[in-house]
Amino acid sequence: MQLDIFKTLWGDMRPWDQPVTDMRAAGFDGIEARIPSTVAQATECARILRGEGVPYIGIAMTGGGVLPRQAASVDDHVTDLRAILERAVPMSPRFINVLGGNDRWNAAQQVEFIARAQEVARDTGLLCSFETHRARILSSPWMTLDVIRQHPDVLFTTDISHWVVTCERLLDDPLDDFSAFVSRVHHVQARVGYDQGPQVPHPAAPEYQPALRFHQQFWEKVWLSQMARGYTTTTLTPECGPDGYLHTLPFTNAPVTDLWGLNVWMGQTERQHFLDFISTKQQDHAS
Repeated sequence: MQLDIFKTLWGDMRPWDQPVTDMRAAGFDGIEARIPSTVAQATECARILRGEGVPYIGIAMTGGGVLPRQAASVDDHVTDLRAILERAVPMSPRFINVLGGNDRWNAAQQVEFIARAQEVARDTGLLCSFETHRARILSSPWMTLDVIRQHPDVLFTTDISHWVVTCERLLDDPLDDFSAFVSRVHHVQARVGYDQGPQVPHPAAPEYQPALRFHQQFWEKVWLSQMARGYTTTTLTPECGPDGYLHTLPFTNAPVTDLWGLNVWMGQTERQHFLDFISTKQQDHAS
């Protein structure tokens, strides 16, 4: 199995050909970004992707931005998803990462949304992977375990940093068995959270090593599961971001570190982590 690493365009408002240059310089393999909001923008981005030969993971946010409109119904979110995926088709995404629904929905509403979203995905011929994200469906690991039991064929994107904040602890108690979820994870978004926030100031700092180790061990469980499922390629997006995620100094709002530098560090660290993981598994197999 090989690892493809994607550059997030979260907070990067430049034309897509410019971050593609940064992506290649950092040794990344593709980009992950929101599906543009108009057909014209999607057409232009599709032109850049084709011209540069860059793999693309699309992000579909239904019901509004990162925070959905609270009054938006399941019908509203499904309607949004259909329009978004139709715009994405000419962009030939590898798959779509869906931030859908609302965390205020009960399990039945979340189950309904995923079922109907899968129908839309089939209609458009695109693969959808549903992300664990605060403010959205699957924001809690406990709700997620209830929901996935009713959807045996659905795939998920894991950003476990959100669950760490939701539960206000690293999820490493013996009772924290997420094997049913791990066995369905399709994509990893690699950001290191901690008990009071979704993004540590820098994952290389010694004071955050327990949080880093927890996240890396979780990603290893995903890789093991994907290998058992026959994956030949796994995808990972370092997703350190702005918008209150990046720590800043009081009064000046100056960032405590360089945001792109954070994502480059995460990408390079996880590339080596993955190589070490694969090497260990091959040695175990040989012995």
